[in-house]
Amino acid sequence: MPDRLTSLDASFLYLEESTTPMHVGSVMVFDPPEDGFDYDRLVQLVSTRIAFVPRYRQRIRQVPGRLANPVWVDDENFDVTYHVRRSALPRPGTDEQLQEFVARIQPRALDRRRPLWEVYLVEGLAEGRFAIVTKSHQALVDGVNAVDIAHVIVDGDPAADGLVTDTWRPSREPSDIELLTGALVDAVRRPSEVVDNIRGGTADVKALGARALTAAGDVVSTLARTAARPAPHSPLNATVGEARRYVMIGTDLEDYRKVRARLARGRYADDVSINDVVLATISGAFRSWLLTRGESVHSGTTVRAMVPVSVYDEGARHVSSRLTACFVDLPVGEPGPSMRLHQIAFAMRQQMEGGQAVGAESLAGLAGFAPPTLHSLGARLGSAVSRRLFNVVITNVPGPQHTLYAADAKMLSTYPVMPLARGQALSIGLTSYDGGVYYGLNADRDSMPDVDVLGQSIVDSLAELLDTQRSTRR
Repeated sequence: MPDRLTSLDASFLYLEESTTPMHVGSVMVFDPPEDGFDYDRLVQLVSTRIAFVPRYRQRIRQVPGRLANPVWVDDENFDVTYHVRRSALPRPGTDEQLQEFVARIQPRALDRRRPLWEVYLVEGLAEGRFAIVTKSHQALVDGVNAVDIAHVIVDGDPAADGLVTDTWRPSREPSDIELLTGALVDAVRRPSEVVDNIRGGTADVKALGARALTAAGDVVSTLARTAARPAPHSPLNATVGEARRYVMIGTDLEDYRKVRARLARGRYADDVSINDVVLATISGAFRSWLLTRGESVHSGTTVRAMVPVSVYDEGARHVSSRLTACFVDLPVGEPGPSMRLHQIAFAMRQQMEGGQAVGAESLAGLAGFAPPTLHSLGARLGSAVSRRLFNVVITNVPGPQHTLYAADAKMLSTYPVMPLARGQALSIGLTSYDGGVYYGLNADRDSMPDVDVLGQSIVDSLAELLDTQRSTRR
């Protein structure tokens, strides 16, 4: 019988709405090789790489009567050219035009009659560049059977696009009778799941969150403490529509290292991480953004962020088992940049004590291009936890500090596109890669028409931390 979706995977299908599509994306910008890069080459590259990830040739099939979770079946009519698409910007295309393109195609739901992923080749960028934009459904990327499609496309070897012998042949799709028989067999093995499945799998979000967190790491006590204090009121929580705005921000990794080296001194210097500096930068950006909106900002003003964090587990067999959740009240009411950093470092240290956090070097050393997959897993975790507990999800995944390629096209930068959940007007993803730190801000178009202001505030906040470093040195 085909593989059956887990209850968590199925929940991402059942809870998906027209305003909250549950797929994760990425925007990768490339410098073409001397002999160029075109659509046919991308199709060949993707066809070659997905030979190693069979899930990308499978679609979801519902069980009649929903007596059990859906199953993965081979797509007998799989057509890679349906999933790999071509688009272009009017030359010379600007980053702003690319952002608008991403904002328009990312909210569109994936076709459930086919494998749940799409890849776009976007040509016409200024300076001869091109972009590859990806979409992968959260039900697809579990870190066990499938990694994010962006993880599949790029490689550290520019000559790694050679042909492989592809012997894949689709298995026969099971009939309704076979699906029902399999469901009855599973029901005998796990009778407690039958009632949930008949109800359509729409179990309470808190229960799903508990299951997700149990699988991802032991953070039950953290969740319980956070649940006792609902997230503060924030303009980041609003009714979400179908349209989006998207902003890309590129910064220099060395700037974060400088801030950490100068401000991370004293008794707990070793406990201040680059991630803490990132969160302090975002805190300062939120402060500036709220003030430009005329919002009330006082000493106690906070924004609660859910921050997926990778932890070390000797018994973990897959990357998905090394992800846990931290809930951090970002001190946006604190006017001092260095004080914001130390408050965040202390809060993160409190939550991580007793666990074994994985360092940035270890994460960056995971096989292949791990950040897209880890962003996807972070989105899964955020979607499963009750949104009443936090205002915004921030995923920060350290990436490799060496050049990656799609075929022999050099990747210049990469920006995550994190999904929005109901009531969440903004999501923030960022990846460090080859000396840069790249932010992707995905926002509801109506609730956050000024998301570009927040993007500029991130740049200004980092500069403020650097200025604080210089002033303390004098």
